[in-house]
Amino acid sequence: DFEMKRGGYDCVHLDISHRPADWVRGRFPNIYETCKRWGIDLTSEPIPAVPAAHYMCGGITTDLHGRTTIPGLSAVGECAFTGLHGANRLASNSLLEGLVFGHRAGVRLRGVAAERGVLFGEVPEWQAGAAVPSDEAVVVAHNWDELRRTMWNYVGIVRSETRLRRAARRIALLQDEIREYYWKHLVTRDLLELRNIATVAELVVACAAARKESRGLHHMIDFPSSDERCLADTIIKRGVPASLRATSV
Repeated sequence: DFEMKRGGYDCVHLDISHRPADWVRGRFPNIYETCKRWGIDLTSEPIPAVPAAHYMCGGITTDLHGRTTIPGLSAVGECAFTGLHGANRLASNSLLEGLVFGHRAGVRLRGVAAERGVLFGEVPEWQAGAAVPSDEAVVVAHNWDELRRTMWNYVGIVRSETRLRRAARRIALLQDEIREYYWKHLVTRDLLELRNIATVAELVVACAAARKESRGLHHMIDFPSSDERCLADTIIKRGVPASLRATSV
């Protein structure tokens, strides 16, 4: 990731041609066949490689029954931060988070439904106001793509204060455009998803900029060393000054 950002490259190259061809085919049969379909011989030439967006750290703080600080809102699975796995989202963590805390949240909600007699109250009819069907859905698709590229290029594994500032400015501009579009046109699933990922992007950038250190997959070239004051998990609430933010080990 650092080399790609340093040189503006589309990829780096992985070369394993120094190993015997039979060994490579036997050790990596699926990768070998995939590369072969794209005209690349893994046994004799390098293959292009880029980082993959596999998981993210952090989540929505919950108790041991899936409750958040917002009444009526529960969070389970990879989106939740129970503290069970620290801040990480690695392989198999989501299984435990989903099964155990999903079950606990379900049992709690079943009790709430039994107590109240219903799980959901009456939902009023949606008021569309002056919104009209959109004839410019390309705006949603373009903003979605721009937001993804901004996060990938400016807020990847290796970060810098300069790129984070640029990302923050672009995300703020995109949010203005999304907000304007939202109030003019009828709501669609893609539009709601776009609003959501823009909010997440804003939070990721703000949190990354506030952490003046390097730790795990958060590497700041401006602050290459780890700060022991940031060792504990950090819980952030919007609108709460940094000096009052709570932390839990």
